[in-house]
Amino acid sequence: MTLNADLVHFILTAVFSFLVGLEVRTYRYHFHPDSQSQPFFGTARTYTFVGILGFIFYRIDPVHLTAYVTVLGGLTLLYALFYYQKLIDHRQSILLYLVMLCVYAFGPLTQLFPLWMPALLFVMIVFILNARTAIHRISLGIDPYEIETLGKMVLLSAVILPLLPDEKVIPMVPLSPFKIWLAVVVISAISYGGYIAQKYLFKQRGFFLTGIIGGTYSSTATTVVLARKAKSIGYDPMIDAGVIAATSVMYLRLLVIAALFNLQIAQRLFMPFVFFSLLGFAMAWFFVLRSTKSTNITEFVDKNPLELGTALLFALLFVIMMILTQYITHHYGLGGLKIFSFLAGVTDIDPFVLSLLTGKYSVTPVEIESCVMIAAGSNNLVKALYALWFGGVKNCHKSALSISFLGICTIGWGLWI
Repeated sequence: MTLNADLVHFILTAVFSFLVGLEVRTYRYHFHPDSQSQPFFGTARTYTFVGILGFIFYRIDPVHLTAYVTVLGGLTLLYALFYYQKLIDHRQSILLYLVMLCVYAFGPLTQLFPLWMPALLFVMIVFILNARTAIHRISLGIDPYEIETLGKMVLLSAVILPLLPDEKVIPMVPLSPFKIWLAVVVISAISYGGYIAQKYLFKQRGFFLTGIIGGTYSSTATTVVLARKAKSIGYDPMIDAGVIAATSVMYLRLLVIAALFNLQIAQRLFMPFVFFSLLGFAMAWFFVLRSTKSTNITEFVDKNPLELGTALLFALLFVIMMILTQYITHHYGLGGLKIFSFLAGVTDIDPFVLSLLTGKYSVTPVEIESCVMIAAGSNNLVKALYALWFGGVKNCHKSALSISFLGICTIGWGLWI
């Protein structure tokens, strides 16, 4: 036997409305136990009737919605009288009214959309009502400036990105503006994920965990921060472990980037990069076992990778690297490209690696693999110098030697293949 569709929609509306009413009652007892003697707008029965009214009056006139809107105006007027009393009692929340609007919308939702839509609305109501404490804690802990920055990037990725032409318009650049900016958005998202993790999810973390999380964001920045910490507190094997761990994660980060933009190169890089990453973690764990201190970093201060200026600079470097790579490949061949790969490691290697992964050059996949490894190894040598410069030879010479060893081996492997 098949139930009538209107009957099914009516039952769903009544059930969801009743359950929301129960949840509102629980919310009041849990978060406002001292307000039981004060006027209260809505019980489980009230919300059930509100949901039924929404269903009936939408069903009567689903085209012009005259009856539906009229009843909504009446409910709003009733709440306005209740809200006036709340203002007299120095209470200003309109949460109950917003919940009532959601319940009133159950009727149209059950008729216009599949079951997942009203069910999702019900789940969100329950989640938001119970997440009051967590939401308040999160809102106090997040820097408003970062929300603004994230909003800018959402605008650029979700609004501007689709408007960019997907045709080659820049001379000597084999990619369209759309694909160039798409690469920027992807890299920024990976960096931002690591940044958020190290700043908000692991606030009380040891040096070793800082190196791991920071390596997903920027192994260079993490090395500088840990080296400065070593200079301020003195030698600690855990700082050595953190510096080496950041470089170990860098190999995995580059492998993920390669897999996103050039799966063939990623497959070639898989074995050497996983090998050097595991070797780095083994070296880092050696220093972890030698540590007898219990120290923590309480703050990791670095630049938000989703800042608009940073993204635009990355896009500019990406284009420049592609032009230089194409020019050097054309005029100086593979030898010149390998020298350029080594020099590129002195800077942020992501734009250069992306240019190799996405460009159309007269080089083979093996040669691209070689250049990526040379750039990664060169970057390790630069980080070793940063560790010595910012942390001092006495405090950071062991970690500097370790990542230099990884760098030299990576360059050697790249030259050998």
